[in-house]
Amino acid sequence: MKLLVTGSKGQLGTDLLNELEKRGHQFIGVDVEEMDITDEAKVREVLMSAEVDGVIHCAAHTAVDRAEDEVDLVRKINALGTEYIAKCCGEKDIPMMYISTDYVFDGEGETPWDPDDLDRRPLNIYGQTKYEGELAVEKYVKDYYIVRIAWVFGLNGNNFIKTMLKLSESRSELDVVEDQVGSPTYTYDLARLLVDMMETDKYGRYHATNVGFCSWYEFAKEIFRQAGVEMKVNPVTSDKFPAKAKRPHNSRMDQSKLIENGFVPLPTWQDALKRYLEVIK
Repeated sequence: MKLLVTGSKGQLGTDLLNELEKRGHQFIGVDVEEMDITDEAKVREVLMSAEVDGVIHCAAHTAVDRAEDEVDLVRKINALGTEYIAKCCGEKDIPMMYISTDYVFDGEGETPWDPDDLDRRPLNIYGQTKYEGELAVEKYVKDYYIVRIAWVFGLNGNNFIKTMLKLSESRSELDVVEDQVGSPTYTYDLARLLVDMMETDKYGRYHATNVGFCSWYEFAKEIFRQAGVEMKVNPVTSDKFPAKAKRPHNSRMDQSKLIENGFVPLPTWQDALKRYLEVIK
């Protein structure tokens, strides 16, 4: 199998290339330097000439608050860029995997979101443009995976775990939000699952995070506990940290479809955190 991976220098893209290499698959990794996805001509030039069996599309604008001020740019990347890729995959009749987000839902209630729930009502520009990307994939690609993830952490780039540990160097007490609940996702674990999926033809919409739910407050407490850091963590509501982009309170995602289709769910988020902390020590 030979795959093209967009966003290949990001947290997930890096782990995906490593996993593909481990399994002996061929790949082409592209980032903005090799293929600016907002340039339709460049996307067509790269994709239509690439001899690949499928595409994993990880590239995205993910700065949630900044997106509220950069609407046109975010739409060009997350919606139009995805559409350009989807059209090429459709013309070549090859599978496409689109990495999406819990932010396509409105975040109300406490029931885990079903991957095939079509009542997608994003709360912010980032979520709206990722939703528009989903619609493009559904429109132009016959064989697609839409895989929604949340609360991502990996070796490349910044993430909540690194932020908490950095803050602990200068503080002994932190306020952390407790009214947003979801599941952390370790890109190392996720990459293995995504390659498992691309090795099959069990297409459709899926949710893929590490198993278990927690609030950001509970996540922070566990980070400090496992890292052996003395820190007083205070639970607070979201209004303590006003932000430009509204965040979903309920990011619980139902993963039963993974099991029904024979995929092995990711380990618990606590286990993923333990392994991640060992790697970044």
